[in-house]
Amino acid sequence: MTEQTAAELTPEQARERFRSGWRVPTAGLCPGWAQANLVSVPREYAYDVLLFAQRNPKPCPVLDVTEPGAVSTSVFAGDLRTDLPAYRVYRDGEFVEERTDVSELWRDDLVSFLIGCSFTFESALLEAGVPVRHIEQGRNVPMYVTDRECRPAGGMAGPLVVSMRPLPASAVATAVRVTSRFPDVHGAPVHIGDPAELGIADLGQPDFGDAVDVRDGELPVFWACGVTPQAAVMRSRPPFALSHAPGHMAITDIRDATLQVP
Repeated sequence: MTEQTAAELTPEQARERFRSGWRVPTAGLCPGWAQANLVSVPREYAYDVLLFAQRNPKPCPVLDVTEPGAVSTSVFAGDLRTDLPAYRVYRDGEFVEERTDVSELWRDDLVSFLIGCSFTFESALLEAGVPVRHIEQGRNVPMYVTDRECRPAGGMAGPLVVSMRPLPASAVATAVRVTSRFPDVHGAPVHIGDPAELGIADLGQPDFGDAVDVRDGELPVFWACGVTPQAAVMRSRPPFALSHAPGHMAITDIRDATLQVP
């Protein structure tokens, strides 16, 4: 499949390919359609996750929540067990394996959360002339665990995770303006400049995703990231949880323009 063909896929077509085993980061796929993070937990932990998201809306903007055991939602007509390119499995907070299909592990008590993803606003950034380095380089977006703590909720607690896009200084104001209009997919950046202020020691060693080039005259720009709930799962150690693999998102049936505010 050529890059052009991949970019022109509809959400239904992309999900069909994922279901057949196509494993690829989803940045740049299906432009014009919103993407989402996934986390699924047993029902007894769902309220804590929902409260954690409500108390930390910047990294955890909820697009939808399923009934227990449901495998689709009004914003995602596919199958949450098979129609993402890759999943992660957690037991007692430990990441134990990555899969392209979690049907065998699915439980009738799982409640799934679809959380807004910053890939959604990348089409708007590109249209505004703002470069998106990981798309340019064909890589997964770099993501970092910070030293900023989220507000805890019940049994859920953990650090803020951020994604990073290096930008020329002249493009930063435009990036802030464009992304601030997408509050349901993380909105404006949480930090611009020195990564040490977030407790990040080395941009070349992301905790998730791939490192990208930061060129002379560019500033690292950081957005809150929907991998934050996975960091909370690892810290809080529920007995079982499923999630998307970082950068391998659920491609929804929501047009990205509907998430843009004036």
